[in-house]
Amino acid sequence: MSKTNKEPKNNPENPVSAKKLLSTIEKISAEAAKQVNSASSPAELEELKNRYLGRKGEIQAVFKFLPDIPLEDRKQLGQELNKLKTGVEMLVNDALKKLNQSARKSAGDKIDITLPGYPVNRAHSHPLSQVSAEITKIFVSLGFQIATGPDIETAYYNFEALNIPEDHPARDLQDTFYIKSQKPGSMLLRTHTSPVQIRVMEKFQPPIRVIVPGRVYRNEAIDATHSAVFHQLEGLAVDENITFADLKATLAAFAKKMFGNESSVRFRPSYFPFTEPSAEMDVRCIFCTGKGCGICKNSGWLETLGCGMVNPKVFDYVKYDKEKYTGFAFGIGLERITMLKFGVDDMRLFYENDLRFLRQF
Repeated sequence: MSKTNKEPKNNPENPVSAKKLLSTIEKISAEAAKQVNSASSPAELEELKNRYLGRKGEIQAVFKFLPDIPLEDRKQLGQELNKLKTGVEMLVNDALKKLNQSARKSAGDKIDITLPGYPVNRAHSHPLSQVSAEITKIFVSLGFQIATGPDIETAYYNFEALNIPEDHPARDLQDTFYIKSQKPGSMLLRTHTSPVQIRVMEKFQPPIRVIVPGRVYRNEAIDATHSAVFHQLEGLAVDENITFADLKATLAAFAKKMFGNESSVRFRPSYFPFTEPSAEMDVRCIFCTGKGCGICKNSGWLETLGCGMVNPKVFDYVKYDKEKYTGFAFGIGLERITMLKFGVDDMRLFYENDLRFLRQF
C-alpha cells in the first residue's frame, strides 16, 4: 500500500485561496490561545513558543503560502499573519510572567521565619555631618540658636565690618576667591562664617547667642591639613557684662561634652582683627592624655579653635552701644575637630567619597 503525503496540521490545502488561508490563521490563533492558557510550566510554554513562532513553526509555514495569494488579498493576509505572530508572542510572555509570579509567591509562603535574616547595609551620615550635628547639639544645650548666611558675600560683611581693612593680608588675592562683578573686589566666596555675626547683629538687639555652621572657601593649596573648601562653626554671644571668664567657661563645657569629662583646656594669646583680646584654645591630647605622641607632636596638646572678646570696633559697624554691651566669639574648624575625634590624619579623605573609608564611621 503506497503512502500519501499529508499537509501539516493547520496548513491550508491546495489550491491556496485567501479564504482558506484566513481560516487557517483564525484556527491557529484559537488553538495557540487555548494551549498557552492551559500550560502549567515554563518548559511547556517554551515548547509552544517553538511550535508556533520557531523558524519551522506553524505560523512561519503559513507565511510561505503568501506569494501564491492574489495581489489584492496579499496585503491584508500579511497584516493578519503579523498580528497573529505578535499576539501569540504576547500570550506566551504574559503566561510565563504569571507562572514566575506564582512560583515566587509559593516560595515566599515556604520561607522559614526562624532562620537568621540577611545583613542589611544601612546608610549613615558623613563623619563631618556627624561631628557638625554633635557640636550643634552641644551649643544648643548651652542656650545658643542656629543662624545661617550666604556663601557669596560682599567685601563689607566679609572684611570691613569685621575690622579687616583693605591693606590686611587676608584680603590678598592669594587667600580669597573673588567673583567678577561691576565693582572689582566687591563680591567673593566667604572666607569664614564670621560675616553672619554682622548680619545677626544688624537684625537683632542683645542679648544674642548664636552659632553659625557652614562651608567656607580659601584660595589655598590642598594637602593633608588644608583645603580650598572646608567647614566652620562660628559662635557669638553679646549681652551686658559678658567677660572672658564666660568665654572660657563656655568653651571648657563644650570640650568636656565633646571629648569627655576628663578633658582639660588651655588658652594661648593670639590675634584676630575682630576680637580683642584673642586666644587659641587647646585641648589636652585625647590620644596620649597629655604624655606626648605623634598626633600632638609630643606637646600633649591639640589645637582646636580660635576665640576672643568681640572687638569694640565691630560694635561700631552694627551701632551697638559698646559702653553697655560686650561679647565673645569663637570659630571652630569642623574638619580639625573631626580629625581629632576619629584619629584621621589626612583631611582629603573626607572628600574622596571612598566607601572603604566612610563605612568606618
